Amino acid sequence: MIDYETYCKIRDHHDRQKLTVTQTARALGLHPQTVAKWVRVAQYRPRRSRLRASRLDPFKGQVVRLLESHPYSAQQIFQRLVEAGFAGGYTIVKNYVRKVRPPRREAYLKLSFAPGECTQVDWGEYGSIAVGSTRRRLSFFVMVLCYSRLMYVEFTVAQTMEHFLACHEHAFQAFHGCPTRVMVDNLKSAVLRHLVGEAPVFNPRYLDYVVSEIMLGDTGRGMLDRRFFSKYTT
Repeated sequence: MIDYETYCKIRDHHDRQKLTVTQTARALGLHPQTVAKWVRVAQYRPRRSRLRASRLDPFKGQVVRLLESHPYSAQQIFQRLVEAGFAGGYTIVKNYVRKVRPPRREAYLKLSFAPGECTQVDWGEYGSIAVGSTRRRLSFFVMVLCYSRLMYVEFTVAQTMEHFLACHEHAFQAFHGCPTRVMVDNLKSAVLRHLVGEAPVFNPRYLDYVVSEIMLGDTGRGMLDRRFFSKYTT
């Protein structure tokens, strides 16, 4: 079997240059019988490879059904096929699983916020710092406005409630206002307990701060729904 480029050269030598079969074969380094065969072919068609039967063919439907029911590994599927009578090897199963496995979709919740609606707060750590004759852990408080992504960062030497609330005050002053809601997720400074399927239990001191500064609304999933009452303008 020759490739398409060689076929084109044969037709060019024979049809356009008017060379004989023998001359064309000699010019291209081919056997005359090969040239004679292809000058009679009006259109090049590559040879179609025959699909070889695989030991996995009778089990392919089962593989697909298993993957649709659960994200099994290739090894787990191989074990189940062996139990069902499959006599092939693991490699062919692994390659087929990789080919037909449904794409994994990342689980995420897309959130959208209006200007001034919500902010996120969190603690982070950044090594340590010398304080007198000792070293203290260096923490930083972060508040990010969800709409504009404007960020306030303040470094502290502790993550106490006093530092936590003071950082809130400083962030609100820096932003010249307070958003409607604050998202704390499961931050320990704000949430004492959050069991799956249940409402979060907020730190009482944090709730006291909220009540003293703002009107507390609905709560859920680590989020305080707030309306600012005094000190700052929204």
